[in-house]
Amino acid sequence: MQSKLNKFILLFLLATVIGSTTYAQTAEDSVKAVVNNLFTAMKNADAILLKTVFADSAILQTIVNTKSGKTIIRNDEVADFIEFVSKQARGAADEQISFGSIKIDGDLASVWTPYKFYYNGVFSHCGVNSFQLVRLNNQWKIQYLIDTRRKINCE
Repeated sequence: MQSKLNKFILLFLLATVIGSTTYAQTAEDSVKAVVNNLFTAMKNADAILLKTVFADSAILQTIVNTKSGKTIIRNDEVADFIEFVSKQARGAADEQISFGSIKIDGDLASVWTPYKFYYNGVFSHCGVNSFQLVRLNNQWKIQYLIDTRRKINCE
C-alpha cells in the first residue's frame, strides 16, 4: 500500500511539474504578445489596447523616401498614432507580420518583423519593423519603433 501511495505521489508531482512548465510563458513569448497586441489593436481600431503596448516615452519613426529620392526619417507622436488608428473602421488597418529575429538581454528586447500592410483589404505597402522593448514593472513595453515602407519587392 505504501509503495502505491509513493508512486501516486511521485506521478502527481511529476505531472504538476511537467504541466506547469508546459504553460509557463517565456520572455520571448511575452515580447511577441506585446508586438501582436499592437497589430491586433490596429486591426480592431482599439485605442485602449494600443495605449497598453507603449512605454510613456516611446518613440515612433518611419524611414521615408521622398519623391525626389531623398531618404528622410519621419517622427510620429504615439498619441497621434493612437488617435489616427482609433478613427479607422474596424478591420481597415491590417498589418500582417512575421517574426524575424528576437534578441533579449535582461530588460531589453529587440524584435525584427517583416510585414505587409493592407488597408480596407487592399495591399498598400510592405517593409520591416524594428522594435526595442523594455521591461518596466515586469511588463514589456515598446520604447522604440522604426519601420521601412515600400511598394515593390514584397514577396
